[in-house]
Amino acid sequence: MDLLLDIGKFFVNPVLYIALLAAILLGYFRVKRERKMFRTRIEWGGTEFAGLIKDGLLFALILSAAIAGVGLAVPLQWLIGLSIISALMMILGIYYLGSFIYLALGAVILGWLASNQGWSADLLLAEYNGLFVDWAWLIPVALISGALLVVEGILIRRHGAASASPRLEKSSRGLLAATYMSKRLWLLPILFVVPSTVIEALPYWPQLPIGGSSFSLILFPVVFGFQGLSRNTLPAYLYSKIGNAVWKTGAATLLLALCSLFWAPLALAALVAGAAGRLAVTIYFEMKQRQGNNVVAPQPLGVMIVDVLPDSPAHKMGLVRGEVIRKVNGLSVSNEMELYEAIQVNAAHCRLEVLDHSREVRLRQHVIFRHDHHRLGLIVVK
Repeated sequence: MDLLLDIGKFFVNPVLYIALLAAILLGYFRVKRERKMFRTRIEWGGTEFAGLIKDGLLFALILSAAIAGVGLAVPLQWLIGLSIISALMMILGIYYLGSFIYLALGAVILGWLASNQGWSADLLLAEYNGLFVDWAWLIPVALISGALLVVEGILIRRHGAASASPRLEKSSRGLLAATYMSKRLWLLPILFVVPSTVIEALPYWPQLPIGGSSFSLILFPVVFGFQGLSRNTLPAYLYSKIGNAVWKTGAATLLLALCSLFWAPLALAALVAGAAGRLAVTIYFEMKQRQGNNVVAPQPLGVMIVDVLPDSPAHKMGLVRGEVIRKVNGLSVSNEMELYEAIQVNAAHCRLEVLDHSREVRLRQHVIFRHDHHRLGLIVVK
């Protein structure tokens, strides 16, 4: 019964409900901005909410099995501190600092400050008074943080581009061009091992250091966020690079944390190095994106596609962001008005000549039925 209660604490942790609300608000404000700029929403407003748990559920199951199987025990006070830091990140909307490695290190620092300054807080379900830095629990914290940083990189690679929403700005030439902002939250329900009096230590568990030899399993809502800006690189290519850099940083952090099994102080070094590496990735790509020209801007070759509405004729034709429509029904086009005038030449059938990202020509065509969107479902640079 105690074990079920510990697992059930997942549903009374305020971080869970703050994350659900934050994901809803992310979708709401994105749609509001898209309607203001483009007079239509691009993705469904519940996209961020739907992906909050779904995107990372498989990773949560794998990590839960690994943590419980190996017996990586972490102190309850660290989890409480992690809840506090995670809640602040979401409430303040600082998704640039939403990486789990920042949150994990922040929980360590908060715990150390609370224990040294004598801070204490009654949080209804638990009392928080911090914890002293101890290599015994820093080792599993560093290992878990490195693993979650790897997961973060994979999620950015897979879903960062899909969640990038376009917005308009003036280019260096004074023309309207597009940038793409991606904001996401991911919630992973992970089973943590904490010192308690419920489960006797299993003989194969290598980590039995903190608080005795009995433990509890607590289902905890791990939340981390991501924010990125794409200006001179298309999101499909940028977030693939960012994701690769993040998971490699996580792998290096995990490797350093494994070395701490032989020399414990490396656990703290792994957390600090992981956070520094993650920050370096953010700064590097932010600086790169603020240099040069917008990749999606008016083109002399034709009409540049900013985005494609889901399930529209353009989507069914396979058109994607960053492609250039050069001809419609055999007529050359250079702006939005010419594009839709050319469509009316044969309103029942649309044949496009498109330049892809490599600037190679490909032909796309689609029969436009009565129920299809008469404007193809394209958002273009005007």
